[in-house]
Amino acid sequence: MGRRVPAVSRALDILELFLEGDGTLSAPEITRRLQLPRTTVHELVTTLAARSYLVPVPEQPGRYRLGVRTYQLGSRYAENLDLAAEGQQVAREVAETCDETVHVAVLEDTDVIYIAKVDSTHAVRMVSAAGRRLPAHCTAVGKMLLASLPEDELDARLPHDGTLVAMTGNSITSAAGLRRALAEIRERGFAVEERESNPDVSCVAAPVRDRAGRVVAALSISVPMIRWSDERRDELARLAREGAGRLSELLGHRRRG
Repeated sequence: MGRRVPAVSRALDILELFLEGDGTLSAPEITRRLQLPRTTVHELVTTLAARSYLVPVPEQPGRYRLGVRTYQLGSRYAENLDLAAEGQQVAREVAETCDETVHVAVLEDTDVIYIAKVDSTHAVRMVSAAGRRLPAHCTAVGKMLLASLPEDELDARLPHDGTLVAMTGNSITSAAGLRRALAEIRERGFAVEERESNPDVSCVAAPVRDRAGRVVAALSISVPMIRWSDERRDELARLAREGAGRLSELLGHRRRG
């Protein structure tokens, strides 16, 4: 790798500060937070403003916010994103870590469609394929996606009462039971499915967000029951959340806190 250019690194450090707080900063605040010389900060801020990466805040003299050039770069990045391709990349990374089958899926009405998949190398593993469609309420990815819907959207897609289709004897079959399960998922932050779509497989899933913070997909890890346990579930839930977080970052989402 080539040598990093300190001035470029400092300029990028300045820009990244604006991702925090209310999005406005003064030169003295930048100086204090980055521990840089005042002259260096003044020169860098002046250059960034001249190139429209920063602009003065009209009603707050001496303060700056991100300029239109940063928006243009972000928009171009977003235009080139491919959820399926990015999902396949992250699914491969997660599968290499846990050696289980990893999926990325999206919600369509009350079904999930798998858009990316990487197989486990174990002889005993889940058999599926990208493009497969399943009832959302029978899968971890589906329940994660349903739990992420606003209440009015969920009401439009699911009945408040009645019977839901079953794929196995463990499938949730009542609308009321599903709504209780979705409430638990929202509280927990990830979804679990134990033999609800396949009598020999259990799964965990975590939400994938876009740059606006909307849940646009879910990432799951599927495990044959011979390798499933409470400890394995918790370990895979952590890996699923980490993988979903990485995919979210590729889609432009920035985690707070």
